[in-house]
Amino acid sequence: MVFYNPDPGVVPFSRTVVTIGNFDGVHLGHRAILGKVVGRARELGAQPVAVTFDPHPLKVLRPQMHLPLLTTPEQKLKLLSNSGLAAVVVLPFTPEFAALPPRDFVVQYFIDRLRVREVVVGHDYCFGRHREGNIDLLKEMGRSHGFTVQVVWAVEVDGAVVSSSLIRALLKLGKVAEAASLLGRPYGVGGRVIQGKGRGAKLLGIPTANLRPENELLPATGIYAVWVQRGNETYAGAANIGTAPTFENGEFSLEVHLLDFRGDLYGETLEVGFVARLREERRFSSLEALAAQIRADIDAARKLLGGS
Repeated sequence: MVFYNPDPGVVPFSRTVVTIGNFDGVHLGHRAILGKVVGRARELGAQPVAVTFDPHPLKVLRPQMHLPLLTTPEQKLKLLSNSGLAAVVVLPFTPEFAALPPRDFVVQYFIDRLRVREVVVGHDYCFGRHREGNIDLLKEMGRSHGFTVQVVWAVEVDGAVVSSSLIRALLKLGKVAEAASLLGRPYGVGGRVIQGKGRGAKLLGIPTANLRPENELLPATGIYAVWVQRGNETYAGAANIGTAPTFENGEFSLEVHLLDFRGDLYGETLEVGFVARLREERRFSSLEALAAQIRADIDAARKLLGGS
């Protein structure tokens, strides 16, 4: 269940274990917290709930940063909902909400709305006006209002602390396999298939779907082995991010070829999961050379993804 800015008494739970955060990417660090929430809720006979925000607080507080998010709101809700939670509560983040003192936030949301029994947070959690609230304040208020606080420490992969900012940096370098190891899954970009130039099928004999990405962040330009989700079906594929320099048109695009697929994809929504970067994008001397390289890329993607 998803509740958007519920009033007191709307969320139908009498006893909850709650976590709160932005959860951009819903990466392994987030999943450690969510797993703790679900486990503690089971032990306490309570309902596990995650509270998150829309838009991301930095979009309101520091719009000049132009922060590219890892997940769309829909992707984030789907990932959170698939984590074993009983509910996700989405709070609208506004300047007025940002000015709420932390003690008022705890009473108005954790106590009045969620009837919290326990709060689970990351080790560096801060909240409320000017980030004045911290774990010590939560524990103090817990003693007064009858809830406990659990702290989950950072998750490390190969000696690096898992974070949304590190994942963004890896994706911008095209290091999608390393990003996937921190996310716990391939980085996914959703988009609707739109009319392209038609050059893949007509000129090269290799049909591609041209996507209008919904995500704010794409990996670096290049050729990738990908998994493509089409409804309930999953296809291996090869994707190109870039400007197709051989054609000198300068238009940036995300195109994907689905292995062993025949049919029309126009108007459909796909999600492309980036598994590995095969090579950089480059200009070729002829269409024949380009077509030969694309066929080699498709073979490499097939082999990497376990195809025959």
